Order: sequence, then C-alpha cells, then structure tokens
Amino acid sequence: MELRLSRLNDWKFRHLGALALTAALVWAFGMLRPEWSPMHRWNRAFGDASFLVIALVMLIGPVSRIWRKGSRLLAWRRELGVWGFLAGLVHAGFILFGWVQLEWPRLFGFEFHPGLGYYVMFDKGFGLGNVIGILALVYGLGLSLTSNDFSQRLMGMSVWKYLQQGAYILWALIVAHTAYFLFMHFLDFHRQTPEPNMLRWPFVIVVGLVLAVQTAASVRTWRLQQSSSRI
Repeated sequence: MELRLSRLNDWKFRHLGALALTAALVWAFGMLRPEWSPMHRWNRAFGDASFLVIALVMLIGPVSRIWRKGSRLLAWRRELGVWGFLAGLVHAGFILFGWVQLEWPRLFGFEFHPGLGYYVMFDKGFGLGNVIGILALVYGLGLSLTSNDFSQRLMGMSVWKYLQQGAYILWALIVAHTAYFLFMHFLDFHRQTPEPNMLRWPFVIVVGLVLAVQTAASVRTWRLQQSSSRI
C-alpha cells in the first residue's frame, strides 16, 4: 500500500498516467470518424481529447470538496492540465498547418480574392471561433508553465493560487470555442449543411456535469461555513 501511494505521489508517474489517458482518448476519438480525411479526423480527435481532459481537471477540485476520498486526485490536476493543453496545442497545429496552410489571414476568417488582389472577410464566425481558441491556448500556456513547485515557491502561494484560478477562464473559453464549432459553424445557408456531429450532446452532458458538480461543491462549502459560524 505504501509503495502504491508513493508511486501516486511521484510526478513522473502522474505524467505517464496523464499522457496515457490523453493518448487513449485521442485514439478513441480518431476511431469514431474513419470516413473523415486524416487532417480533419485527427484535428478533431486531439481537440476532443483536450476538452475531455480539461473537463476532468475542472471536476477534480469540486469532487474533492464533496467526497473526502476524492482529495487523493488533487495531485493529478497539474499533469492532466499540462497534457490537456498539449493536446489542444496539437489541435491548433492541425488547424494552422493543415486547414489554413500557414496563411494567417485565413485563420481569422479572411480569404484571398484574386480579382481584388487582397484578403477579404469570408467567414466571421470561423475567425471569431479561432480567436477564442487562441485566447484559450494563451491561458493554457500560462497555467501549464506555472504548474510546478518551482513557480509556486517563486511567486508565493497567494499569487500562484490567484494565477491558477485562471483555469475557470480557460474552461469558459474552451466551452465557447467548442460550442461554436459543434452547433453554429455549419449553419451558413450558402453551403451544404453536414450531418450533426455525434458528440454534440455528449459535450452538453459533460459541460452540464462540470457545472452541476461545481455548484454542488460551492453549496456544500457555503453550508459548512454557515455551520462553523454558528458554533
């Protein structure tokens, strides 16, 4: 038992576990869409895996406040967050190199107009969705680079905790980015509407679950504080 607990407390072991989970999710999501082109298939697989891993990170904290034994999972938040971010970074790489092919204006919804000789706005929604995704990557990079004991000692506990609370902003950006591409991006009446993505409602369920657990944890914390203040 002591050996098992010591392994769980080893950051290298946790990184391997987080990597294995992320890789398994990427493979599973990739197998869901064998009919898609490789670029689009694995682009979405890395994006979906990143979303699910970050959702797990957002659940660990409130679960530990509701269920005492859940506190054993708190140590995993750093490593899961790092690998969730890296999966999102690969997802962004597929967009940049595969979809827009390093044409930066296209990333923001512009297309080159041969007749005019310059880029014109073509898809505002695509550009806005990508801007939200870029902001999420910036937040994720900051959180990942400071998810270590050295940064905690350097900044001090209060500053470090304040910075890490940006995870809630990161989660909101990820939800907004994913929701746009799942529910809105293909509604343009100028082009053929594809079949609805099979992961639409699982996405809604996961977002709802995170919100419900966070709300339950907040209510429990408030009740405990009210009880202690009466003593």
